[in-house]
Amino acid sequence: MKGRDGDLLTVQDLHKWFPIKGGLLGKTVGQLRAVDGVSLSVMKGETLGVVGESGCGKTTLAKTILKLIKPTKGKIIFDGSDVTDLSGRKAMRLRRRMQIVFQDPYASLDPRQTVRSCLTEVMGVHGLVTSRRESEEAAENLIEKVGLNPDHLLRFPHEFSGGQRQRIAVARALVTNPDFLVLDEPTSSLDVSVQAQILNLLKSLQREFGLTYLFISHNLAVIRQVSHRTAVMYLGRMVEIAETEKIYSEPKHPYTSALVSAVPIPDPSRRTELAALEGDVPSPVNIPPGCRFNTRCPYATEKCRRETPPLVEIAPSHWIECHYDIDFPSMKRSDLERGLISGGERAPE
Repeated sequence: MKGRDGDLLTVQDLHKWFPIKGGLLGKTVGQLRAVDGVSLSVMKGETLGVVGESGCGKTTLAKTILKLIKPTKGKIIFDGSDVTDLSGRKAMRLRRRMQIVFQDPYASLDPRQTVRSCLTEVMGVHGLVTSRRESEEAAENLIEKVGLNPDHLLRFPHEFSGGQRQRIAVARALVTNPDFLVLDEPTSSLDVSVQAQILNLLKSLQREFGLTYLFISHNLAVIRQVSHRTAVMYLGRMVEIAETEKIYSEPKHPYTSALVSAVPIPDPSRRTELAALEGDVPSPVNIPPGCRFNTRCPYATEKCRRETPPLVEIAPSHWIECHYDIDFPSMKRSDLERGLISGGERAPE
């Protein structure tokens, strides 16, 4: 996947493998392939949703993009510059422009700090203010932007509800006036009504400040509310990337189809029928050969078990990692194995 004009972030063939040590000498006996060849891009002002089951590598991908952990290989291009190997002061300057809001507001805030000190500390670390008065005014402005009152600046995290704490976490991420925010399951630990408030806040802030989001979630319904495009991740790789409404209306990968069919809808008669997925997600330590979804796919053929499919563009801005470009819910595995694909199988690259 190549970058596009207007992209703020481009990731090319990104890998993050964690060595597994064993024996008395602590030798490397294997690799946990958390991120295993991911390519994607995010345009300025866009929200790209990343969805997938727990353990598929979403958070590791985010931390690698943000340079919180070092990639095994691949490239990270931010605003036209290769930032893959940045370190020291250059990495510090980059982090002003790239921030993260973590999943759990109970764990991401220091319980010994007031909200004011939480915000002003970040300003001091990055040299963003020259006086105490300036930092306090900036803190008041930020806390109002996220829907809280200046009086809240004197309180500690334990004095707030979960939704209020997440608002504080968003304010802290905005301190450096970033261009790019990673939102790692920012609403998963909140009540449904509070989730809606936080999502509306994030959309409002995006419009006001021109922010670019990478929104990570396991919930397709949430992704649909906030994302312009959606990337579906499975076992360390992207299996489908498309405009969000295309993902819902015309999913092309069988894993995406399964995720969409599992989303609750008000009218059960409109639910898409799909064969239930079998088995569990394979271990990232022992990834199966061929298409890594073949062990659970109800349509898998011998080709799927033997050959790894490439990520290809089957329509403008619609990418899938699958050997077949067909309407999976209407097909049967026996039809595929007999070759009754009506031209849907792609020619070798």
